Amino acid sequence: MQIELTLLAPENAGYSARDLGFLLHKNPAHLHERETTAGKVSIFYTVAEQARCTAVLYLDIDPIGLVRGKSPQSEGLLDQYVNDRPYVANSFLSVALGRSFGQSMSGKSKEKQALADQTLPFEARIVPVAIAGGVDLAKRVFEPLGYAVSAAVLDDAGPRGVYDLRIAADIKLSDLLNHLYVLVPVLDNAKHWWIDADEVEKLLEKGDGWLPNHPAKELIARRALKHRPTLVYRALERLAEGAEDAESADDDAAQPEETLEKPIRLHELRLESVAATLKSAHAARVLDLGCGEGRLMERLIKERGIIEIVGVDASARILDRAARRLRLAQASEAKRDRVKLQLGSLTYGDRRWQGFDAATLVEVIEHIDASRLSALELSLFGDAKPRLVIVTTPNREYNALFEDMPENALRHPDHRFEWTRAEFEAWAGRVAETYGYALHVSAIGPVDDSYGAPSQMAVFRQSSGHEEARTN
Repeated sequence: MQIELTLLAPENAGYSARDLGFLLHKNPAHLHERETTAGKVSIFYTVAEQARCTAVLYLDIDPIGLVRGKSPQSEGLLDQYVNDRPYVANSFLSVALGRSFGQSMSGKSKEKQALADQTLPFEARIVPVAIAGGVDLAKRVFEPLGYAVSAAVLDDAGPRGVYDLRIAADIKLSDLLNHLYVLVPVLDNAKHWWIDADEVEKLLEKGDGWLPNHPAKELIARRALKHRPTLVYRALERLAEGAEDAESADDDAAQPEETLEKPIRLHELRLESVAATLKSAHAARVLDLGCGEGRLMERLIKERGIIEIVGVDASARILDRAARRLRLAQASEAKRDRVKLQLGSLTYGDRRWQGFDAATLVEVIEHIDASRLSALELSLFGDAKPRLVIVTTPNREYNALFEDMPENALRHPDHRFEWTRAEFEAWAGRVAETYGYALHVSAIGPVDDSYGAPSQMAVFRQSSGHEEARTN
């Protein structure tokens, strides 16, 4: 396996592409070799010209050495001879990258520090690389970081396709190397080493500055931590903290949702609408998905007809805030039996969601990658199947009426999308038809003749059979 790193130097760039040798701490005139537990690593240059310089990290994997070095937690010796790892081992390539370019990954260059701090036109090629999810998966993890992505299929016969993957971006070398270090094993979804709590710290260190706000951070964390739930939730909690810190720093430019909507009391109007709908439906057991700091739950506690309220969120820190708002530490045993908080992901099915009369998602779905909505739909409407589901989300059209909000901007920096009224109704109608719910869509907030209301609410009610969904 190999990774090719190419630096381009356009005319009058002010630097030479041959400076890549200084940035990688590897002289282009020499062959650099070292032994690792996976095999021998060789670093050499195929091109070293003024306008273009390419360094190759080549890993010659030793399959016998892999077996000899297996740990007790491995899958067994036979597995090492009958799978593709002797020629496609993404995580081994990642280790070789880290051990060969450690200084470069930290952004250090003794002779060319100014260049190391500079955004430069880089290309990278990883070949062969296994991708569990195909080219679409590669685009999902690399494109949000600004890369152009292309890939040629080398072998698609097995459960994981093998590709010749190329990415390109204007980026700092340290960022490029850290992206590759984290994401190349994520593509494979088959890390070879044992995962423990230290791996969370490593992921956070290498993902600093980019992973907290990556739209596929949940997928990345799960694959990087080999789907170990405790470690994944810990990583997602820490990543959420990092995203919140970044949002706080960008509040003035990002036009935070709460600041924009405060003059029209929109959040209060949402909570009032949701609570009234739950009350009219006589919902006794309510599941608040993406409960945040517990504002809806705080309101629902006052409703005597509700005997159980469970809030679910992916951030333990946010759940701590909810617990303080709801005063659960000082609550009676009866209240603690009635009001509960759970750490969990909304895009992975959870049997604890079953048996509820109603589920609410108040300003939640726009924080989920559009590509992951199908997983939420399946886990909620297909598996949990509450008789009532309430979903609220912003109406993108109304953004034109917010003063000083830039054109095409979103109301919150963590929003993955915002739907128009037609887009929301189309999504809700498809979900209702697919899972056998009747549908009612309504407006929340002051209604403008041209742009509609600032928020919109879909109410899904279980129907007997697939009745025709109705939209108002």
